Amino acid sequence: MRALRILALVPLVAAASACTIHRMEIQQGNYLSQETVAQLKLGMTKDQVRFVLGTPLLADIFHEDRWDYVYRRQRANSRTFEERKLAVFFKDGKLMQVEGDVVPAQAPGANVSQGTK
Repeated sequence: MRALRILALVPLVAAASACTIHRMEIQQGNYLSQETVAQLKLGMTKDQVRFVLGTPLLADIFHEDRWDYVYRRQRANSRTFEERKLAVFFKDGKLMQVEGDVVPAQAPGANVSQGTK
C-alpha cells in the first residue's frame, strides 16, 4: 500500500516542478557592436550606412539628415536592461557625424567624427 502511494505521488511532484515561470530574453532594435560602428566612414551614402547598420529605428521626417538607432535587451529572468543608442548625421546625403553610446574602438587615424550628448 505504501509503494502505491509513492507511485501516485511521483507524477504529482513531476507536474508541480514543471510549473515554473520561464521568462524569455527580449531584444528590441538593431544590435550595434563596436566592430559594426567601426565600419562607418565619413562620406558614406545613406544606402551604405543602412547596409552596415540596418534600417534605423527612428527616422524623423522633420530631421531627414539624422537617423537614430536604439537597442534594448532584457535578459531572461533579470530586471536589468542593456540599452544602446546611436545617432548618425548626414549632410548632403553623406555621413558627417556619429554620436552615442556605441563608438568604434579608438585607432590611429579614426575615420568617424564622434560627438557626445
